[in-house]
Amino acid sequence: MSEDYVRAVEAVLFAAAEPLSRHDIEAYVGEGDITGALETLAGLYAGRGINLVERGGRWHFQTAADLAHLLRRTREEPRRLSRAATETLSIIAYHEPVSRAEIEAIRGVQTAKGTLDVLMEAGWVRPAGRRESPGRPLLYATTPEFLTHFGLASRRDLPGIDDLQAAGLLDPVDETSLMLQLESGGEED
Repeated sequence: MSEDYVRAVEAVLFAAAEPLSRHDIEAYVGEGDITGALETLAGLYAGRGINLVERGGRWHFQTAADLAHLLRRTREEPRRLSRAATETLSIIAYHEPVSRAEIEAIRGVQTAKGTLDVLMEAGWVRPAGRRESPGRPLLYATTPEFLTHFGLASRRDLPGIDDLQAAGLLDPVDETSLMLQLESGGEED
């Protein structure tokens, strides 16, 4: 068995979101001595901070049992964003820097302060100064953490209207309205 094959099995297991069966692993790395590769990896990781373990015929990496207590304090539960938060985040990403009034004009409804608070707590939105206009409204922009979380190198990587339509995320009715909003910067006539 080659070292490259063992490394390939290791990479597949490391990147997997859930435990994998031998068959699942083989689908990625091709035929080979999967049993030998798994035994080699289990030996390499024995006594380390993470271990390769088998549960119900499926293999995965897990924190060593004697260190699991270190991670329990910081365990985060994933949260789903509300529709309002998702819309607000999208508007900020495409129009930043943008004021709350501009967000509300684009959405067509008032934006609760809690919606912006949730986005700032997540680390995806930050205050970006004040607009030089009456009332000096606070402006909002996305953060580097936003780009990292969504796998974007820059805001230029955000999907365009064609991409959103191809993914089935835009109705034909909404497309014209969205296109007008994007072209006008969210301002209504």
